[in-house]
Amino acid sequence: MSRKPYKRHKRGAGRHVQLHEWLQASPAWGSLKPGPRALYIELKRRFNGSNNGAIILSYRDAAKALSAHRNTVGGWFDALEERGFIHATRGHCLGPSGIGEAAHWALDELPTQDGKPARKAFMRWHETQTPRTKTVHRRHSKADGEDETSLPAMSPVLKIVSG
Repeated sequence: MSRKPYKRHKRGAGRHVQLHEWLQASPAWGSLKPGPRALYIELKRRFNGSNNGAIILSYRDAAKALSAHRNTVGGWFDALEERGFIHATRGHCLGPSGIGEAAHWALDELPTQDGKPARKAFMRWHETQTPRTKTVHRRHSKADGEDETSLPAMSPVLKIVSG
């Protein structure tokens, strides 16, 4: 007996990126600009289910995938790291043959491939508030010890020049 025709289309429907509601509701995600969010989605797209901690994405590849400059993408990686969404498991380096090797990244919402549990550091992140400073009062425009009575009165004077 042959397979049913409707099951043929269900197999291999394609990959997708899933962003959980609790991740999107976190204050850290709300504080991200669109660039770092797009970078996070690109990192998650390269996650295949078993390579967390070994996701390879260089600045150049990320810039090409996101249509941005590679110097701009560096700040986006920093923003994701400081908020706790990703961390580098192995930094970028120059390999033994002189060819550069990209950094290996791990998503903090998922357990890593070596069995360590998910960090979820972004759930503990909170925006740092700048301390309130004292109000600075304006200085007086008059020199010390002088008051309005000691200053000569200014009156408009018209000078007629004959020529």
